[in-house]
Amino acid sequence: MPELPEVETTRRGIAPHLEGQRVSRVVVRDRRLRWPIPEDLDVRLSGQRIVLVERRAKYLLINAEVGTLISHLGMSGNLRLVEVGMPAAKHEHVDIELESGLALRYTDPRRFGAMLWSVDPLNHELLIRLGPEPLTELFDGERLFQQSRGRSMAVKPFIMDNAVVVGVGNIYATEALFAAGIDPRREAKSISRARYLKLAIEIKRILTAAIERGGTTLRDFIGGDGQPGYFQQELFAYGRGGQPCKVCATELREVKLGQRASVFCPRCQS
Repeated sequence: MPELPEVETTRRGIAPHLEGQRVSRVVVRDRRLRWPIPEDLDVRLSGQRIVLVERRAKYLLINAEVGTLISHLGMSGNLRLVEVGMPAAKHEHVDIELESGLALRYTDPRRFGAMLWSVDPLNHELLIRLGPEPLTELFDGERLFQQSRGRSMAVKPFIMDNAVVVGVGNIYATEALFAAGIDPRREAKSISRARYLKLAIEIKRILTAAIERGGTTLRDFIGGDGQPGYFQQELFAYGRGGQPCKVCATELREVKLGQRASVFCPRCQS
């Protein structure tokens, strides 16, 4: 699933080509996503100028003069730029055609993503209860420490809770916990303030590095410019169960936490 760095990479790739451009029409080939694409999306968006392309958690917000298109890439979706009129392949469900001659094409083999319309996006039911963005000053180790008090759940699903902080998905939670030396199985309430301060720093560092490298290519993710991400080459734990730790050579262990596979080093993480 595309995580925050992949979505941010997509935003940075498409924003320069969308902002300031006017939409000529919207072509919807299949409305059957996680939630049906609105029947009147073409009417609402066509003729409008795109003002700003933003990201909130894993949602892309394509802000027009009146209203916002809220897009989620789901499990396997991507947005990329193509020339208007380029024949669509299977699973290429939507084209947002621009007067520039380019079109923003949405592809989603599993159809688990979303394209919704809102005139008040930050108060939309999908966004209103989200926690702070991890790369802002609103998120730090003190917040993690305070939010964790009394929480008996494991620390890994705790930091993946979007009400605590958004966008820390399975890949980057695994990597941040490894970098901070914290066993992902430990109860959230058992982690000290000092260790949460370090964990927050590592979350910010790893997400920033992943964005700079275009995200992590897993299965079929590509960025908005059609290029893959390269952060996978720098993973220390995620997807490496049974392999030697890059730091101490101990065999990495894999367990299930919150229905997700979690890999950790029994020697480096405690």
